[in-house]
Amino acid sequence: MSQFRIGLAQINSTVGDLDGNSQKIIEYIHAARDKGIDLIAFPELALIGYPPEDLLLKPSFLAEAKSYLEKIIENSTGIAAVVGCVERIDTDIFNGAAIFSNRNLINIYHKILLPNYGVFDEERYFEAGAEYPVFTVRGIRIGVNICEDIWFEDGPTSDQCAAGAEIIVNINGSPYHRNKRNDRYKMLKKRAQDNNVIVTYTNLVGGQDELVFDGSSMILDHNGLLLGEAKQFEEDLLIMDFDTETLQQKRIDPTNATSKVIHYSIPDDNPEMSTKPKLESQERWTPLDSVEEVHHALVIGTRDYVTKSGFQKVLIGMSGGIDSALTMVLAVEALGAENVTGITMPTRFSSEGSVNDSIQLAKNLGVNIQTIPIETTFNTLLSTLEPVFADTKPNTAEENLQARIRGNILMAVSNKFGWLVLTTGNKSEMATGYATLYGDMAGGFAVIKDVPKTLVYELSERINESAEFELIPREIIDKEPSAELRENQKDIDSLPPYSTLDPILEAYVEKDRSIEDMVEMGFDLELVKQAVALVDKSEYKRRQAPPGVKITPRAFGRDRRLPIVNKYNPLATL
Repeated sequence: MSQFRIGLAQINSTVGDLDGNSQKIIEYIHAARDKGIDLIAFPELALIGYPPEDLLLKPSFLAEAKSYLEKIIENSTGIAAVVGCVERIDTDIFNGAAIFSNRNLINIYHKILLPNYGVFDEERYFEAGAEYPVFTVRGIRIGVNICEDIWFEDGPTSDQCAAGAEIIVNINGSPYHRNKRNDRYKMLKKRAQDNNVIVTYTNLVGGQDELVFDGSSMILDHNGLLLGEAKQFEEDLLIMDFDTETLQQKRIDPTNATSKVIHYSIPDDNPEMSTKPKLESQERWTPLDSVEEVHHALVIGTRDYVTKSGFQKVLIGMSGGIDSALTMVLAVEALGAENVTGITMPTRFSSEGSVNDSIQLAKNLGVNIQTIPIETTFNTLLSTLEPVFADTKPNTAEENLQARIRGNILMAVSNKFGWLVLTTGNKSEMATGYATLYGDMAGGFAVIKDVPKTLVYELSERINESAEFELIPREIIDKEPSAELRENQKDIDSLPPYSTLDPILEAYVEKDRSIEDMVEMGFDLELVKQAVALVDKSEYKRRQAPPGVKITPRAFGRDRRLPIVNKYNPLATL
C-alpha cells in the first residue's frame, strides 16, 4: 500500500528576522525529509513574519526576502514544500505561498481574499491573486491557498476541489482570541464536508507585538473528522499518512473546474520518497479550556514580546492588588523568577497588608522584591505645588501624584539596568480610564491590558488551583479592589461593581451595542450611561498606553480605532 505523508510545520517566526526564520524553515525541511514526509507546509508569511506591516513598503526588505527564499529552495532535495512568503512583481506585492520541490520553484500562489477588518490591513499592502493552482505531488492533487481563502464557501477551496484536488493545504497567520480554535474547527469541518476533501490547516505560533498566534494546526478528513491537531501555543510538527489509492478513489471529476484553476505537476524524481521510515505514533492533545487558553496566550505573548525585543529582565510595580499579582505570576512563568524584579512603593495610604502581601507573593515565586517608600517625595511635591493648589480641595490631582512618582521610579530603575517595565492595568481599567497617565500606565508592555477584571480573578483562582497552594496569597484575591491613593478608597467609589461593569463593557466595546440595546439586555440605564461616558472620554489615554496581549475578539488598539477628537455622543439623545 502506497502512503502519502504530509507534515504541518507550526513554527514561531519573528517579523523581519529573515536569517533566523529561514534557518528554522530549512531545519524543519531537513527533519521532515528524514521522516519520509512527501510535502511539508509552513504558515502564512513564515519567512518574513506576520504581520510585517510597513516593512513591505521597503524595496530592500522585499529583495532580501527573495534571496532568502532562494536559499530555502536550494535545501528542498527529496521533498516538496509550501512556504508562506511575499512576492513583488513590478510595483505589486502579493501575500504568497511558494511551492517548490527538489530545488525547483514550481509556483508562488497569491492570496486571493485579503482581510481588511479588525487587526488586518492586507488591502493596504497586497494585491489579490487571480489563479487557483492545483499541484500533483506523487500522484496526489493538492490545492494550496492562504488563510482567508478557506473561510468562505465560494472561495478558492471550492474551485480547487472542483478541479480534482484531494487535499487542501491552507497556510495561516490566524491570531488568537478566546475560543478562536473552536470557531476555526467548525469552519474547517464544513469546508471538508461540503467539498468531500481532506483539509490541512497550518497556523503560526508565538507572539508578535500585541498579537498571539496559538498554533492549533489541524488535519480533517472528508467527513470533517479531526484526524490530528498540533499543540496549542507551542512549536510542533504534525504528521499524517494517507493511503494514495483511497485518496484517488475520492477524486472529483475535474470537468467543471473554472478556467482560473492552473495545474502543475511536481516531478517525482527522488526514489527515496517512496521508502518511508515508520511513522511514530503522535500523542493526541486535549484542547485547552477557555481560561487555560488565555493563560497560555498571556505567557507566550509576554515572553515573545520581551525576548524578541531584545530584553532579558522585567520590572513590575507591586501594589498588593490582584492585577500586579497576576502580572508577576505570568512574568515569572514567561521569563523565569531570576528575570523578574518587583518594587513596592508605599505611601501613607498604603495598607501594611498590601506591602506584606506583595512580599509574600514574591517569596512564593522566588522573585527579588525591593521596597522604596515614596512618602517623602510625595510630601515634597505637595509642598512644591501648595502655592498653585491654594484654596482648592484635594482631588485626583493629589492622588495621581503618587502614581506618577511610582512611574518615575520604575522608569529610572528601567533606564539604569535596562529592564523592561510591565504595567499592570486590566481591560476594565483601560476601558473606563481608571488608570493614571504617566503613572501606572508608564511602561513598555501591558500584560493584562485586554483581560477584564472578572477574568483576572478567574485566572488567579485557576493559578492557585494548579499550584495546589495559595501561590497568590488569599488576602490579595479576597481584598476589595482599591487604588489606595486616598483614605479608605475603593474602586466602587468611582466604578460600578466589576461583575456588572464587565458585561456592559463587553457589549459596548466588543459588540458595539447601543445604549438602548444594553438596557433591553437588562442593564441598568444609569450604570450604562456611566460606563459609556467613561469609555468615550478615555480614548486619549488608551492611545498613549503600551501594547498588551490581545485575548478578546476586540481589543483596544489595532482592533478598535476611534478618533480621539470625536463629537459624537451616544448619550445626547437620552
